[in-house]
Amino acid sequence: MTNVNITASPRTEFGKGAARRVRRAGQIPAVLYGTDTKLLHLTLPTHELNLALRKPRVVLNIDFDGQTFLTKPRDIQRDPVRLDLEHVDLIVITKKEAALRSDYADAVAQVHTAAEEAGLDVAMVMQAFEESVANGELPLDAVGHAVEGARAKALEMAASGAASGAAEDAATEAATSAEPAAAEPAAE
Repeated sequence: MTNVNITASPRTEFGKGAARRVRRAGQIPAVLYGTDTKLLHLTLPTHELNLALRKPRVVLNIDFDGQTFLTKPRDIQRDPVRLDLEHVDLIVITKKEAALRSDYADAVAQVHTAAEEAGLDVAMVMQAFEESVANGELPLDAVGHAVEGARAKALEMAASGAASGAAEDAATEAATSAEPAAAEPAAE
């Protein structure tokens, strides 16, 4: 599941110096906004947020001031060299969008597992999965079709590879048999 619960704290100081103090304290400055939600400035625990952002299509359940907000990351700012988190913008989403994001993330995990079990290239299966989803198929339904499509494509590639290999071998054999045998020197 890609839902992660994180408890947020209010942020009252702003600016570069305040943000640095927040980061030194093991927190990340963040902004939460969305439809029917006023802009909230908060801080989130660095370690928990880093772990959560590694998951595909993560939904963050932010507990703040006795309320829980369903959010998704909108903008993630990182240090360009060390790649440390510097700031996160979160947008409030609906329960329906949260469910769709969770379904998609679960489907991605299933694609990886199914590809490895079938002995197929994960990238090829993911490409087939993305194409199915882009064509309007539900993510969980697209998993099976992606594996089948990737398997068919792999068999097609193997067959064409075998045919071109056989043609190349025949051409090499024909070229070597057409060469005249080297003349043996006459015995004196």
